Amino acid sequence: MEITASMVKELREASGAGMMDCKTALTECKGNMDEAMNYLREKGIAKSAKKESRIAAEGLANIFVDGNKAVILEVNSETDFVSKNEEFVNMINVIGKSLLKSDAKTLEEASEVETENGKVKDYIVAMVAKIGEKLSLRRFEIVTKKDDETFGAYLHMGGKIAALTVLKGASEEVAKDVAMQAAAMRPLYLNIDEVPESVIENERKVQKELAMNEGKPADIAEKMVEGRIKKFYKEICLVEQPFIKDGDLSVAKYVENNKGEVLKMIRYEVGEGMEKRCDNFAEEVMNQVKGN
Repeated sequence: MEITASMVKELREASGAGMMDCKTALTECKGNMDEAMNYLREKGIAKSAKKESRIAAEGLANIFVDGNKAVILEVNSETDFVSKNEEFVNMINVIGKSLLKSDAKTLEEASEVETENGKVKDYIVAMVAKIGEKLSLRRFEIVTKKDDETFGAYLHMGGKIAALTVLKGASEEVAKDVAMQAAAMRPLYLNIDEVPESVIENERKVQKELAMNEGKPADIAEKMVEGRIKKFYKEICLVEQPFIKDGDLSVAKYVENNKGEVLKMIRYEVGEGMEKRCDNFAEEVMNQVKGN
């Protein structure tokens, strides 16, 4: 299989490894990106245990709360310039507040929700015609809570990252602290129980290979793996992470000290996992000037 420059670039962005190391890994793994990532980690070359999704598409995420109901959503645009457009921001507000009043569960259902400007799907089409870029409602989730539960909502970078949490028995301030933690520290799961066994088995394999490549005997390597798995949990599980405002406490302990429990966490980072638009803006403008 031919190893292209774009494949090397993708692996480099995901792993933090050098270009030649990435090319070697892809060659050894016949172009399989996941296997190449594991190859780099087993060799101790990859800088991170987590693959960082490519932040590609532009747009904004937002959260709307009304009593015991909340909605978190992401709406994409093609350029960051449009995502700062007042009309685009207003569109997200209209869609978000309309979804909050609905019982939509899927994007198809959401597209049929009525807004003050017609159905969501028709409103987006009208805005595409007006703004001149492809716009789309990428994802959303409506969350409900009980009276003894609290929402925590936090937006970072003007809506590039949105985090919504639900806590039982804790204040809104504590819930917001946990949402801020989720936004900043990028947990993949709420707790250990949510982590798929396949993810843990893969991590064990990688860490054992890494330990043995460091020259450790198999029995010692096995013991090292268990310690590294505990560290892995602290990276990927929200409640296991050291609390950003007090590193001596885990998030779970911080919430427990405030008579609470974390029940749910949703985190959206705009464009995560999507291919980035790589247009040369200056070239595009010149083409328009020339009438191309």
